Amino acid sequence: MQAKSGIVSRSVSSVSSSRSGSFFARLLAILSVAVTIVMVDSVNADAEAANPKYAGIVVDAKTGNVLYSENADRLQYPASLTKMMTLYMTFEALEQGRIRLDTPVPFSAHAAAQAPTKLGVRAGGTITVEQGILGLVTLSANDAATALGEMLGGGSEDRFAQLMTAKAHALGMTRTTYRNANGLPNTAQMTTARDQARLGIALRQHFPQYYGYFSTRAFKFGSRTIRSHNRLVGSVRGVDGIKTGYTRAAGFNLVSSVQVDGKSIVGVVLGGASTPARDAQMRNLIASYLPKASSRGGSSALIAQAAPAPAMIETPAPVQPKKAQQQVAKTITAAQPPVSAAVADLSLPHKGPLPDARYQVAETEVAYAETAAPKSDNPLVAQPMPAPTKVKTMAFKQQAVAVPTAAPAYMPPEQGDTSVDNVTTASTTPSPTRAASTSNGPTGWVVQVGVSPNRQMAMDLLESAKSKGGKALASAKPFTVAYAAGGDQLYRARFGGFDDQRDAVNACKALKKAGIKCWAAAQ
Repeated sequence: MQAKSGIVSRSVSSVSSSRSGSFFARLLAILSVAVTIVMVDSVNADAEAANPKYAGIVVDAKTGNVLYSENADRLQYPASLTKMMTLYMTFEALEQGRIRLDTPVPFSAHAAAQAPTKLGVRAGGTITVEQGILGLVTLSANDAATALGEMLGGGSEDRFAQLMTAKAHALGMTRTTYRNANGLPNTAQMTTARDQARLGIALRQHFPQYYGYFSTRAFKFGSRTIRSHNRLVGSVRGVDGIKTGYTRAAGFNLVSSVQVDGKSIVGVVLGGASTPARDAQMRNLIASYLPKASSRGGSSALIAQAAPAPAMIETPAPVQPKKAQQQVAKTITAAQPPVSAAVADLSLPHKGPLPDARYQVAETEVAYAETAAPKSDNPLVAQPMPAPTKVKTMAFKQQAVAVPTAAPAYMPPEQGDTSVDNVTTASTTPSPTRAASTSNGPTGWVVQVGVSPNRQMAMDLLESAKSKGGKALASAKPFTVAYAAGGDQLYRARFGGFDDQRDAVNACKALKKAGIKCWAAAQ
C-alpha cells in the first residue's frame, strides 16, 4: 500500500509540476510578446525622432503648456490634416444654421476627379453633409473634401481656401496657408506642428456637439463599409481622434487628442517615415507626457473662437439621393464636453526651436484676416511668429503668372507598413542640341510647374508632372532654379528645351488638362 501510495503521490506531483510548468511557460510567452511590442515601439519611436523630416509637439489642452516640442515651428506640408480645417469650417456652418446635416452636397467634375482616396461619387451626384463629414474623418476622402469646400466657398475651392487661411490666422495659426480643401500636394500649402495643435484644441473646444465624429470607427456608405485610418482610436486609452495624413512630400502625419482621468493633451507628429513609426512615436509621446499634464483648468476658452466665415454657400435644390446612399450606419461616440483653461496669467517659456525656414510664394499671395495680438504669454496662444505675407489677389489673364502647384499625387490608404515610395529623379543636364546651358538652366522657352523649399521636392514635382504630361513633355528637360526670397533659398521647378513659344504653350495646356497648373515664359 505504501508503494502504491508513493506511486500515486509521485503521479499527482508530476501532474502538478506539469501544470505549473505549463502555466509558467504561457506566462513567459505572454511577457515575451509584451516586451517585444514595447521594444519595437521604442525602436520605432527613436527612429522617428531621428528622422530629418520629423516635427512634433504635445500641448496640455487645459493650460496651453507645451510639454514637448521638436521643430514645432518648422514649415511642413499638412497633407490630409488640411481636412481638419475643412471640417472646422463645416462645423461652423452647421452651428450658424447655414447648412444642416442632411443638406445635399453637389459633386462638380473637379470634385469627382480628385485623386484617391475617395468616395467615388460621380460628377452631378450628391451626398449629405453628414456623409461628407464621415468620409473625411474615416477614409480621408479627397473628393468629399473638395465638394464640401466648393459648396462652402460659393462654388469655388480657391475661394474656400482663402477662407480657410483667413480662419487659420484668426485662430492664431499664423504660419499656415491653405490652397485646397483636401491636402493633395501643393507647394504653397504649409503649416507647422504648433499650428495643428492649436487647430486640434479649437475643434474640440468650439464644437463639442460635433467633435464626436472624430472617434468614428466605421460607417456604411451604400454597399461599402468604410473603416477609419486612425489606428490609435480604440487601441490607445483615451484617444478620441483626430486625423491622419500622408503625401510623399509630407510624410506620415497625425494629430491625436487624448482625455484620461481629468487630464487632456493634444499631440502632433509630422513627417513620419511610415504609418507604424508615426503611430509608435505618438504612443510614446502620450505615455511620456500625459502623466505630466494638469488635471485642473480655468473657466475661459484656451483658443478664442473667431468670427464666423461669411455666408457663401451654394447648394442645389434638394435631390433624392441614390438608394444605396440613403442609409448611413455609423459608430459614433458621444460628443466630448468642451475643454477650457485659464490663460490670462500664464507666463510660460518657449520650448520649441525658432523657425528654421520660411516659405513664401512671390508670384501670388493668399488673402487673410489679421487679428489683434493676444494678451497672453501662453506659448500656444501667443507665440511670436513672423508677420503673415501681405495680401494681394490677382485676376490672371491669358499667359499671366498662375499659382504654382504640385501635380496631384496618389495617396494610398494607410494600411500596414506603408512606406514612402521612391522616385528616380530625371537628369537636370540640358541637351546641348536643344538649348544652351546657363546658370539658370536651359535658355529659350520654359514651363514652370511650381516652387519648392528644397531641390529634392522640386525634382519630385517635375517627375510627377512629366509622368502626366505625355508626349508634350517627352523631350523636355527638367531642371531647377535656385533663388532667394526673403532670405530663404527656394527652387523653381521648370521644364526647358522647347523650340519655340508654341511648343511650350502646348506642353502647358497638356499639363493643365492633367490638373497641373503651370505657365510658359521665355528664359
